[in-house]
Amino acid sequence: MEWRTSVGGKTLRVARRRGSVFDLPAQHLSVEGKIVAALDRLARALRVLLWERATAHGLSPIQIQFLVHLRHHPERACRVSSLAREFGLTQPTASDAIGTLEAKGLLTRVGSRTDGRVVILRLTPRGARVAGALSHWADVIAEAVRPLPPEDTVRAMRLLMHLIERLQHAGIITSARMCPTCRFFRPDVHPGTRTPHHCQLLGEPLADRDLRVDCSEHAPATA
Repeated sequence: MEWRTSVGGKTLRVARRRGSVFDLPAQHLSVEGKIVAALDRLARALRVLLWERATAHGLSPIQIQFLVHLRHHPERACRVSSLAREFGLTQPTASDAIGTLEAKGLLTRVGSRTDGRVVILRLTPRGARVAGALSHWADVIAEAVRPLPPEDTVRAMRLLMHLIERLQHAGIITSARMCPTCRFFRPDVHPGTRTPHHCQLLGEPLADRDLRVDCSEHAPATA
């Protein structure tokens, strides 16, 4: 059996398995179910943090995420289509949020320096200040992770990266600028060392902790 879901305007088919991960007796017997439940709990915490900031600043959560994204990403990732793909939205939905931010004087539209046909979203000086303040909305999560043993945090990071990669291949995550999905990444080419991986773009070996979840130089690997 299967059910259908829509992500970014695209309909996906997802296999249905017996027993819900939210059915407690079934969940107690399933490591996968426990992982999904834990991720769901963390997602709720992130939503609460984001809504608190949104309410305090008179913005919606997605508007805050747009501002933070525009502050920290290069010009090529600052188009309406880029934001829609990044956050799994339809282009009209992304345009509505952008229009509100523009009306509030937080961003403006400018022509690309390299291609006049392309419209780039750029923060205004006020928008940059607001985005700078809002960029710390998830710091409490990082603070909770920081005291954990380094080897545990690296293993958790790799697990999450593998999960993101699989969900991207399934079409559920639409954008993942991680090392494992980049054409410059060469995994495990230096076996037996503390830096087993290699980045051809940087020309440097990489340890697991050096891998990036969001790299501005990312170039998608071919299938």
